[in-house]
Amino acid sequence: MTLVKEKIILGIDPGTNVMGYGLLSVKGTKLECLVMDVHVFSGKDHAMKLKRIFETTLAIIEEHKPDELAIEAPFFGKNIQSMLKLGRAQGVAMAAALYRSIPIFEYSPKKIKQAVSGNGNASKEQVAAMISTLLKIKVGEKKLDATDAMATALCHYFQKSPSSVSGTKFNGWKSFIRENAGRVLQG
Repeated sequence: MTLVKEKIILGIDPGTNVMGYGLLSVKGTKLECLVMDVHVFSGKDHAMKLKRIFETTLAIIEEHKPDELAIEAPFFGKNIQSMLKLGRAQGVAMAAALYRSIPIFEYSPKKIKQAVSGNGNASKEQVAAMISTLLKIKVGEKKLDATDAMATALCHYFQKSPSSVSGTKFNGWKSFIRENAGRVLQG
C-alpha cells in the first residue's frame, strides 16, 4: 500500500486594507481549493491594522493547520509609502507563521503570474481565470485578492513539485498545453 503525501499550503496576498488568502490541499498530485477568501481591515490606525493582520493570519493557521506559507513579496510601484505599508503587512503575516513554526516561501508578483498563467505580466483577471481552470472551481464572485493568494499557493506548489497537476513532468508551458488542451482556456 502506497501512502499519498498530503500537505496544505497557505497562500497570502498581503495588504493593510485587504488581505487575500487561499488554502491549497495537495494529496500526491491532486490539488484542491479548501478555502479562498479575503479579510478587510478598516480604520485609520496603521498599527492596529497590523495587529489585526497578525491575529487573522494566526486564526487561519490555527483553524486549517497549513504545512507551509507562500506569500507575495512587496513590489515597488510609484508610491514608496505603499510599498513600506505592504512590507509591514507581509512581515506580520510572516511573524504569525513563524510563531507556529511554519516554513515561509516568498515569491515576486511576476513569478506568481508566470507560474500560474505562463505570463509574468498577466492581469489579475487572467490569473483568476487560470485558477478556475487549474482547480476546476468558479472564481467569478471571488475578490481578486483571494485569487492572487491562491495563485501564490499554486506558484509554490509548482516551484516545489517535480511534476504537474496530472503527475506528468513538463518542460514548459507548450508541453503542458499540448498534454492538457481540454483544461486550458484558449483565446
